[in-house]
Amino acid sequence: MANGHQASGIQAGRLAAPEIADNFVDLHPAYDAHEAAVAADRCYFCYDAPCMTACPTSIDIPQFIREIQAGHPTSAAKTILDQNILGGMCARVCPTETLCEEACVREAAEGKPVEIGRLQRFATDILMENGVHPFNRAPSTGRTVAVAGAGPAGLAAAHRLAMLGHAVTVYDAKPKAGGLNEFGIAAYKSTNDFAAREVEWLLQIGGITMQYGKMLGQDITLEGLSADHDAVFLSIGLAGVNTLRAAGEEKSGVRNAVNFIEELRQAKDLSALPVGRNVVVIGGGMTAVDAAVQSKLLGAESVTIAYRRGREDMGASRFEQDLAASKGVSLMFNVMPKAIHGNGAVSEIELEYTSVEEGRVSGTGETTRLAADQVYKAIGQSLEGQPEALELEGGKILVDARGRTSVANVWAGGDCALGGEDLTVTAVAEGRDAAMDIHSSLMG
Repeated sequence: MANGHQASGIQAGRLAAPEIADNFVDLHPAYDAHEAAVAADRCYFCYDAPCMTACPTSIDIPQFIREIQAGHPTSAAKTILDQNILGGMCARVCPTETLCEEACVREAAEGKPVEIGRLQRFATDILMENGVHPFNRAPSTGRTVAVAGAGPAGLAAAHRLAMLGHAVTVYDAKPKAGGLNEFGIAAYKSTNDFAAREVEWLLQIGGITMQYGKMLGQDITLEGLSADHDAVFLSIGLAGVNTLRAAGEEKSGVRNAVNFIEELRQAKDLSALPVGRNVVVIGGGMTAVDAAVQSKLLGAESVTIAYRRGREDMGASRFEQDLAASKGVSLMFNVMPKAIHGNGAVSEIELEYTSVEEGRVSGTGETTRLAADQVYKAIGQSLEGQPEALELEGGKILVDARGRTSVANVWAGGDCALGGEDLTVTAVAEGRDAAMDIHSSLMG
């Protein structure tokens, strides 16, 4: 905990181990073959496929569903993985309700889309369980590429580059690969160590060397990588933590939500993980929901998400908001932290009501207090350890449409780069597309 000691009210074992295990089962259980066939039969196989347009990786959704319908799930998986090599994880964590499934014609006509995400998981799981890696590596080009960061963008880039015949070395600060897939999403979205198994499967392409415990700006430098390799792809994520800018933020019991989620994802025994009696999460995105819901599943009695804008502005989808509410999480809107109260450890949080005018948030002066022995910060993260040579915009690495940075032979993608939404599927698309441009550049 912060300051090296545990805040009062925070304790392990609020629920018995069997109850916690039940709480953390798969959020969306996998289809069996019959369920998948029934779900696939609902697809209209639209010629213009709005679902495909809505997918950041442009998976040929009608084609893979048709292959499932025909009884060829491994062919369906190949169709998926051609475009999205992390299709298994994306099937679990993508906000499909605001992407492909929201665009589904069935959703517009009936309010019930084809469950594209679960069909994608059905196909990719079968292929991976059979130990199949459907891609072959091209003959060696003699070119080498460094990838800094083993998250979704880095892994997607590394796989595509290796498949094209380049020798790839992936450097990551953590002791294992996966990035947010491994360390940063709710445990009930990725069960049975799936993230690690997917990485192991991906590396079967060959030509990829993993180097762990290598942080950019500390253990390795952009100059060194550029000198040793023909090209560099940066996918270092956002490791910095935004502050609350509230008095008392340094008190014990106040911590970063991402660190909590990482600790939970890596824990061997969830019943040994301490959780507060009264938990308040500051923020409105997926991380805030993941931290809040998991606090409740560990046995916290009262969990509140406090967000400074209205419901419609939350980064978390309506499905995620409803999930939180269904687990007993309270959602407070138009409030922001003003002060953390307590003698050394947090005991209360003071929130100020806000108004939003022309997009700007301001305090109204009216406040309220909530009991809290744990406060999680989920208000976004920032770039950390970026090389000075790189041009930034909006606190992220500036890239063009191909992923090229302001430095020659250096590309970037994923959360660290200026671009689209901070989603796993978007990161995969950026890594894949940057890899294709790196290949074109290296091969003339």
